[in-house]
Amino acid sequence: MTRTMPFTSVADVSERLSAVGYLPSDAIATTVFLASELGKPLLIEGPAGVGKTALAQAVSDATGSPLVRLQCYEGVDEARALYEWNHAKQLLRITASKDSDWDETRADIFSEEFLLARPLLTAIRNEEPTVLLIDETDKADIEIEGLLLEVLGDFQITIPEMGTVRALHRPFVVLTSNASRELSEALRRRCIFLHVDYPDSDLEERIVQAKVPGLDRSLTESVVRVVNALRGFPLRKAPSVSETIDWAQTLLALGAVELDENTMRDSLGVILKHRSDQEKAQKLLDLESALAQ
Repeated sequence: MTRTMPFTSVADVSERLSAVGYLPSDAIATTVFLASELGKPLLIEGPAGVGKTALAQAVSDATGSPLVRLQCYEGVDEARALYEWNHAKQLLRITASKDSDWDETRADIFSEEFLLARPLLTAIRNEEPTVLLIDETDKADIEIEGLLLEVLGDFQITIPEMGTVRALHRPFVVLTSNASRELSEALRRRCIFLHVDYPDSDLEERIVQAKVPGLDRSLTESVVRVVNALRGFPLRKAPSVSETIDWAQTLLALGAVELDENTMRDSLGVILKHRSDQEKAQKLLDLESALAQ
């Protein structure tokens, strides 16, 4: 089994991710390099909207590797994660072959033609290096963690009717979690851990400039300053980095030249998605003071 991604150094990770539009912090670039070099899954936790999923896509883009995504949710099971058989097609074949020898028919219906590969099997079987994203792992039932331990331990899957499928290339695995529940210690032990929080002001300004290059620099600074101020309030849902970018794009579309009180009030729904948060922002945020700092 070959190594995952061909990064040569931490600086190489930073340069290549930046080239595809993802500006990593030093901690992110270092952790991605270590996960690649050691061949270990990368477990990323942090608030929603800070770029956890985007990091997996950026690694895929930076290395020219396909991205395979398993979206976790309550009730996702082995059939949705690993593989399942096309039962309707199997039944049709059995019906059409009712006069044939059963052993021959059985061997036929449990063949590649009737196999429906789901994300984990797809990533294991890929003949080229692959980025495997297991998104929102904390939303899946704990039984799925046991399945992940088995698959990510040896990077192989046994299909009783067909045998064991082993990975030719160890996938670069990214697991994301919003920490809605605690993941097991067994799963954590097998991963390199990365906590991604909101970026500092300088990095967030660089991100906004990269994503919304037409926005005036002083307006970019105002947007980031106000968003950071809002994150300090006890909101139901603090603005994410992706929402900062959305707000910057909104202001550009409106032709805003400054972030005054009227502009903010009219566009508040872009960054705050709950009525109670908007009311708190309007009462608690001294806009002129925030912009003057």
